[in-house]
Amino acid sequence: MSGDGALNAIPRSSDTTIRHRTANPYEEKFGYSRAVRKGPFIFVSGTTSIDTATGQVLHPTSAYDQTLKIFSEIISAVEALGGRKEDVVRLRMFVKEDQNGEAVGQAVKEVFGSVAPAATMVFGLGFVNPDMRVEIEADAVIL
Repeated sequence: MSGDGALNAIPRSSDTTIRHRTANPYEEKFGYSRAVRKGPFIFVSGTTSIDTATGQVLHPTSAYDQTLKIFSEIISAVEALGGRKEDVVRLRMFVKEDQNGEAVGQAVKEVFGSVAPAATMVFGLGFVNPDMRVEIEADAVIL
């Protein structure tokens, strides 16, 4: 499912798996979905700050701006599968350099505020593109 359909059309059966795909070039290249819904659970793949029209990394010098773009993509994926930002229960944040942790944390607080999902932040990682400073996964539960 591409997220263009009506939310009412999403089956509620726990046996149904629904995939949400975007134009992100890595999804096609590596064969994965941006997000998958199984019953009330939504799992959003590692998301980076990619311009899907060009395949270029956005904001290569700003972990904060990359994080805001990533959260926009994550929330769009959750919504495409029938959820809301408030349904996000867990974030896994992978950050290239530890000095970017404060900026990433600031963006978490600004975007998720009182939702306050469980979160993990891991530092010192390399990504498929050296301009990527942050990659984030998310899980949501719809009750």
